[in-house]
Amino acid sequence: MNSKLSKRTKLLDQGVYLMMNQGYHATGINEIVNAVQVPKGSFYSYFDSKEEFAAQAITHYIEPFIQLLTRHLQHSQVDPLSALKNYYAELIVAVEKNGYKGGCLLGNLMGEIGDTSELCNHALKSAVDRYKVLQYKALLQAQKEGTVRHDRSAEIMANLLINNWQGALLRMKIEQSVQPLQEFFDTLLNDYFVA
Repeated sequence: MNSKLSKRTKLLDQGVYLMMNQGYHATGINEIVNAVQVPKGSFYSYFDSKEEFAAQAITHYIEPFIQLLTRHLQHSQVDPLSALKNYYAELIVAVEKNGYKGGCLLGNLMGEIGDTSELCNHALKSAVDRYKVLQYKALLQAQKEGTVRHDRSAEIMANLLINNWQGALLRMKIEQSVQPLQEFFDTLLNDYFVA
């Protein structure tokens, strides 16, 4: 990785961490560049503004989740519904290990700036759509294989996954427990979706 790309990645990693833990408005550019030990002027050689930085941080944040979900779905020995279960079970374990901190950057920013920043709104929609499409395709395939119910569309069920996961993450933060995530898992993936 070249030095410029490495600094950009470090800035995005730090920005994601800070925005996850304290929000967009409470995260300052100085705080980000100081943590990464990059001059403030360098920040602007990578990003035009804090808003553009946040939009790119959203894309940066979702990528590992897209990759992890894709790996689960491409596992040839596992049916699509089981792959979704394995993916969410892995997320629940990770959240518990992290001490229920942060939740989801997408959900946090949706609530904070989703309707005030057109640039971030677009980045959030794009991230959610990419994430949803993978789950939609998995549910569609599971319907074809007969493991997921047919009386609901795969698209509606993919939306339910996205919406309910976000809500469960918010409840997890205030309850300091994986119980809301486990209820999401048990209610949708082990019951409601099953054929």
